[in-house]
Amino acid sequence: MIATVAAAVEGLASAAPANVSGLKILVSGASIAGPALALWLARYGASVTVVEKAPTLRAGVHVTFAGTAPRTFDLVVGADGIHSNVRRLAFGPGHVRFLGHYYALADLDIDGEGVTYNEPGRMVAVGGPKAQTFFVFASPELSYDRYDADQQKKLLIDAYRGGGWRIPEILAKVPPSPDFYLDSISRVHIDDYAKGRVVLLGDAAYGNTLGGFGTGLAVVGAYVLAGELHRAGNDHLAAFRRYTELMRGYAKVNKNGNAGAFLAPRTKRGIRMRNLVFRRAALFGAMMWLTDRFATSIDLPEY
Repeated sequence: MIATVAAAVEGLASAAPANVSGLKILVSGASIAGPALALWLARYGASVTVVEKAPTLRAGVHVTFAGTAPRTFDLVVGADGIHSNVRRLAFGPGHVRFLGHYYALADLDIDGEGVTYNEPGRMVAVGGPKAQTFFVFASPELSYDRYDADQQKKLLIDAYRGGGWRIPEILAKVPPSPDFYLDSISRVHIDDYAKGRVVLLGDAAYGNTLGGFGTGLAVVGAYVLAGELHRAGNDHLAAFRRYTELMRGYAKVNKNGNAGAFLAPRTKRGIRMRNLVFRRAALFGAMMWLTDRFATSIDLPEY
């Protein structure tokens, strides 16, 4: 799916000086970071194309698509998630460290509101705000097709087989679920977010540790990247360098965290200790204070 978004935000194009006016920028990824960046870049006058499925890059930024003619772009932004194809093509394979847990989101039409159940290494929550049913489980690294939902559903069912509480009832509703997503909790290790005319944004750059910071990092990163490109004009190298400098420290919260171990502790003792944090007001307050401190630990420039 390809969508040119400049026309959609035509009214914003005159709202600020267009230092990136005329630049043709490809954004690979249409989750949160990609559209947020496209909005800001279009405001600054760039011609932005967003693709939902990552293309194959050839030399430089001449891009071959699966369903349309090749095109040439001035810059390419990889906002295509933790398993970024753009990152692999531009920076080489690797850079992702699996953290020992997987998570899944599913709409299973289960009765219940705001209930979470834990067994060692497994958690299931029903009636949550992000998805109707939310799973987190400990596991060795698995090999599977990320585009095969049926295979992923089977992996989830196998991981929860033999579970107590309402798990058998919940698992029975997984196979027919039309809305299902499974992925690893992983961390990205990369020294620089940019290489040549290619730059990484969102989970492709910072990782996905499921600590509640992903959306904030994506939106802040999009704002900073667009702002630095606007400020630097045609000097994309200076813009990428400044973007990396500003975001590297802020993104450390993702590089040091791992919500999997907190949400699905591997032992009964670990579950008891985690629950103690929620029961003791002082401990919970300290955790929330640290979370807020990390979330606001950046001075955003005004572009």
